[in-house]
Amino acid sequence: MPQNINQPSNQIRLTNVSLVRLKKGKKRFEIACYKNKVLEYRSGVETDLDNVLQIHSVFLSVSKGQTAPSQDLAKAFGPKIPLDEIIMEILNKGEMQVGEKERHAQLERVHNEVIDIVAGKLVDPRSKRVYTTGMIEKALEQLSSQGGAAHKDEAAAAVQSHGNATPTNGEAGKEKTKELPTWTGVVTTKSAKSQALEAMKALIAWQPIPVTRARMKLRLTCPTGILKQAAKPAAKKETQENGAEGEAEKVTGTVKDRILSYVEQVESQDTVGQEWEVIGYVEPGAFKGLSEFIGGETKGRGRLEVLDMAATHEGE
Repeated sequence: MPQNINQPSNQIRLTNVSLVRLKKGKKRFEIACYKNKVLEYRSGVETDLDNVLQIHSVFLSVSKGQTAPSQDLAKAFGPKIPLDEIIMEILNKGEMQVGEKERHAQLERVHNEVIDIVAGKLVDPRSKRVYTTGMIEKALEQLSSQGGAAHKDEAAAAVQSHGNATPTNGEAGKEKTKELPTWTGVVTTKSAKSQALEAMKALIAWQPIPVTRARMKLRLTCPTGILKQAAKPAAKKETQENGAEGEAEKVTGTVKDRILSYVEQVESQDTVGQEWEVIGYVEPGAFKGLSEFIGGETKGRGRLEVLDMAATHEGE
């Protein structure tokens, strides 16, 4: 800037910034932040405002260098609200504005993180082996390229196939297809973990490649004196979730029978002294029921330990 031009005192020129905007009280307020620091602040990685803000001020327009008058801040946020609290509200609730390159880099980072999470949690149902990240990426691209229209067509076909049944069954079929999850691609407004869960649900529902959730590997110990006791009858809902009606007798047997009914594959079981130990693989959806059953039936004397959250089977 030439020396002979005076810049107004309420104007501050900033470049190379990430903006966070919040509209409140009919006015739009902005803060100027360092790139990549806003997400770190929102995730709890960064807690020092000085490391997030390029300048400790609130603006009406960062591009014009126009700071927000104190009366505007008081009117919108309250007369006795400290500046730091106003800034934190804008940081937490505001909309982040980033450049095209930064937006693309952020999207790519979240995309890669989602793919890595999904690839580590899903396996081939027959071999129990994980897929490569490339295969998972192609499967998700197939789902997103089909879009919601293709999914709706398949859902409608499923409903039509139930049309010859009773009205009640038809409504149930329609209700079920409506709940089928879809996948339209990664966005930057949601966390990678939540999007990975959505992606897994869509892949399992639509099966562009054969996939299932990787099983959990658990170690379970229980006093031998409890094993032969009759277990409390399983609730109807729990019986339906655990499998077909043919397993009902097993589910209503002894404590040991009930425990083993949750375990899809037993790796080893042994009795040492007064304790029975079993190591095996459990479907993730069955873990909560097993944990509640162990806690209730053994009155805290049984123990459940997670050895691997997503175990893969390397052998036959």
